[in-house]
Amino acid sequence: MDHTLTEPDAAAVAEVMQGLASAARIRILARLLDAPCSVGELAEALGLGQPTVSNHLRLLRHLDLVAGRRDGRSVVYELHDEHVTALLRQVLEHVHHGRA
Repeated sequence: MDHTLTEPDAAAVAEVMQGLASAARIRILARLLDAPCSVGELAEALGLGQPTVSNHLRLLRHLDLVAGRRDGRSVVYELHDEHVTALLRQVLEHVHHGRA
């Protein structure tokens, strides 16, 4: 299998990886592995301020790692698709395997 990347594809991968280079964003994504939730629920679960969570979600949406859907007056966030879920599970498994 050829894994040669074009410069634009390599830049896109690097942008996603840079977006993942934040413990707070990883914690948000990990929480969304459990179930979709609102900004307020994320903030409470992670002990972060709502503005902080909103800023992180803005970047995660831009990178197509999360998606938001309106539910009445609030927006409920979830992982964008099964690729994001698989990526996050693989990284978590890798980290836990290294510590075993």
